[in-house]
Parts: sequence; C-alpha cells; structure tokens
Amino acid sequence: MRYEHTQTAPLYLILAASTAGLLVTAWTVPILPMRIMFSVIGGLMLLLTFSFRQLTVSDQRDHLLVQFGPLPLFRRRVKYAEMESVQRGRTSFLDGWGIHFSLSGGWVWNLWGFDCVDVKFKSGRRLRIGTDDPDGLESFLKLYAQLEFAQSSLSK
Repeated sequence: MRYEHTQTAPLYLILAASTAGLLVTAWTVPILPMRIMFSVIGGLMLLLTFSFRQLTVSDQRDHLLVQFGPLPLFRRRVKYAEMESVQRGRTSFLDGWGIHFSLSGGWVWNLWGFDCVDVKFKSGRRLRIGTDDPDGLESFLKLYAQLEFAQSSLSK
C-alpha cells in the first residue's frame, strides 16, 4: 500500500512574472545599490518560483512526506504514529496558499484550491494539507491508521 500524488498549479506563474519584473528592473535602474537590491530580491524570488511549482504528498513507510518542489526547500514529515484523526476539509479564502499558520488554527500547507485533508495530532496540533486529490489522501490515511491499529493490537 503506497500513496504518492503531485499537484501542480499556476501559482508559480505569478511568482515567475514577479521575478521577471524584478530582474528587468534590476537591469534598467541606473543606481548601483538599487540594481543590487533588485537583483538579490529577484534571485530569491527565482528560488521561490522553483520551490512552489508543485506539491507532492507521498508515503515514506513510517511517515507522510509533504514537499513543495521541484526545488525541495520546503518539506514536512508527518509521522503516522502521531496522528489522531484525519478528515476531508476545505480551506477558506482567508487561509490562502503557501505555508503559514491559519486563522482557524493549525498549519496550512497548500499550493492551490480549497480542498484539503485536515490532520489532527495526539498533541492537539492540527495540519491542513491542500490537495486536488482529497478523497485519495483521506482514504489512504484512514486505511493506514486502521492497519496500524490492527498491527499494534496483534503485537500486544
């Protein structure tokens, strides 16, 4: 039983357009300190553009890996043993996209859209994983949790 799904979205096009604007500005500004500033900010935006082009969620046997890419600067490991419950949900417009703490509580890792899987941990923390495959991710995590519970019951 394995799960891997990659979502792509046009968010990176917004970042790419911003990057292009900054780099063009860097070449046209006659003041050297401003040129350096726009070049540095443009370079950082270029990194973000390649970091937020896709969101991959994959099973890694003992944890779920949530990773933006193709340049994997931002990733999170979610240990199955720490999960308490999983359910399909929807983020709001205020929850937005990217990686941040949500106004409704918990962390949001979302690339595009409003469908998500809401993971609650035994510690009380919460994580909302944005996906365009909410049914598949929810089913996988619930099935995995059932198998994990059955295996721990048999080993006792």
